[in-house]
Amino acid sequence: MKIVFATNNPYKLKEVKRLLLSSNYQIISLKDISFFDDIPEPHDTLEANALEKARTIHEKFGINCFSEDTGLEVIALNNEPGVYSARYAGEQKSSDDNINLLLKILSKHKNRAAQFRTVVALILDKKEYLFEGIVTGNILFERQGKGGFGYDAIFQATDYEQSFAEITADEKNKISHRGKAVRKLVDFLKTR
Repeated sequence: MKIVFATNNPYKLKEVKRLLLSSNYQIISLKDISFFDDIPEPHDTLEANALEKARTIHEKFGINCFSEDTGLEVIALNNEPGVYSARYAGEQKSSDDNINLLLKILSKHKNRAAQFRTVVALILDKKEYLFEGIVTGNILFERQGKGGFGYDAIFQATDYEQSFAEITADEKNKISHRGKAVRKLVDFLKTR
């Protein structure tokens, strides 16, 4: 069965497709359904933004779909950047600018504890479902590694010595916030 992943982010699409390889669902992208617009994320929670994206696609195309929203929550910053993680340093959504700003702000704090949190919103047969995944860790003092995307080069998961940008994609998927949320989605889809 085909299901649309409502994202324009090629990195997220690749990551989720790897996670769903063993399911009976074929992931198709927004590009595959000729949808090229940016979907607004006007809400102040990950849950509401994920639902907004899924509802937009479901209402326009009438197809089963899911979306996700992810935030990096830094404890010392009252869980900022959180829902604004992608545009923390501005609407240009530059990962480098976001990392630079976060490192600058955190330079005044000793507590580097943080977590990535993902919420997946699924619309299946006109019903809505939410799945959450969290991974805890710390923000590094400088970038480490060339892989990954977003904040991966400065996030080190608990019990790991490397950043997310230094571990393999398979290793990251086993422990990551998105991996956990998508595995919950997959487990749910397998029961349908």
